[in-house]
Parts: sequence; structure tokens; C-alpha cells
Amino acid sequence: MRATKAKSSFDPNVFFARADRGRAVARYRKNDCIFAQGDPADSIFYIQDGRVKLTVLSRQAKEAVVAMLGTGDFFGEGCLAGQLVRMATATALSECTIMELAKREVIRVLREEPRFSDVFVAHLLSRNIKIEEDLVDQLFNSSEKRLARVLLLLANFGKPGQPKLVIPKVSQETLAEIVGTTRSRVSFFMNRFRKMGFIDYNGLSLEVHSSLLTVVLNE
Repeated sequence: MRATKAKSSFDPNVFFARADRGRAVARYRKNDCIFAQGDPADSIFYIQDGRVKLTVLSRQAKEAVVAMLGTGDFFGEGCLAGQLVRMATATALSECTIMELAKREVIRVLREEPRFSDVFVAHLLSRNIKIEEDLVDQLFNSSEKRLARVLLLLANFGKPGQPKLVIPKVSQETLAEIVGTTRSRVSFFMNRFRKMGFIDYNGLSLEVHSSLLTVVLNE
């Protein structure tokens, strides 16, 4: 409860705008690489606006999407736990405004600013819960349910505030990587969802309706 209250009254954008060191703001276009797997890990990032995906490439050159992030999310925080290199690649899914924060500055702020510490701990706990949910989803749910859940998460269903019914279109290849299935199966389910009135999409955007929840909740 304490972290939730702190988060509602503390704005990282305002806080870091007052900082005079250890930060840099950059804009990225869609598909721009923010950092690559294996790069030195000496900073964390805060998404002021936009969406980012994290992918991991295996030694066999197989790629997997491990996270989809949006406005208000941090990423790259592994450096705070001793990671010397990036364990994943971060790529912009849309036009993004992202603040980069030097590791040493983040450590200082965590020690000296309790409000920021509360927000950051709440973020870490939320990410940990999300990872557990993703694992359960991957192990026990069908690819159709997994796709429905991904679309609802992209639209912010279940998060504080109003969901975004219209979201920037994500390629079916990316959705297939997240869900862990083939592009043809994603295409089949997307067409099925559209025929049932759960979603609407065109070449530019995707509209997700709350009725899609029935796919996730149906046993």
C-alpha cells in the first residue's frame, strides 16, 4: 500500500528533470535499437513515452521476446544487481522518448530519496509478478489464450487508469515471438477475434475490446 500511494504522488519525470547529472533523454524511432545483448551495462532506462520490447538471442540464433514495456516502465536495471553486460536487446516498438540514468546516480538517489525508492521497488515487484504470470501462462494456457492475454496487456487492461482501446499495431511476427507460436496461428486467431467482435485492426492501429477477456477467462 505504501508503494502504491507513493507511486500516485511521485512523478519520476518531474524528479529527474531537476537532476543536473547522470541523466540523458533521447528519442527513438520505431525499430531503433536502444541497447544490444552483450553491450556494457552501466545505466538503467525510464520510458517517458512509447513502447519497448526486450528480446534474447540464443547461441543457436533463436530469438525470444521476454518483455513488452510501456510508458512509466524502467528497464536495464540488471546492472544494479551486478550484471556487467546486457542480457537482452531493447528495441523501440514505436516512437519513444527514453531517459537514460547512470548506474551511480540511480544508486545515490535510491539511498537519498525514499519516494523514488518506493516507486522503484514497486516497479521491481510488479515486474517479478508479471514474469511469474508469464511463466504460468506459457506452461498451462493455449496459444489462443496467450495471444488474447498479450493483446489485453498491450491495451493496459488490468492496470491502474483507463485501458487504451486503440494501440499502435504490433506485427504478427512479434506477437508470435511473444506467444511462442507461429505467425500463421497468430493470423488465424486474430481473424477469429475480429469476426467475433473482440478486436478491430487495420494497417495502422489495433482496437482491443474488453470482450476479449472472455477468451482468457473461459475454461
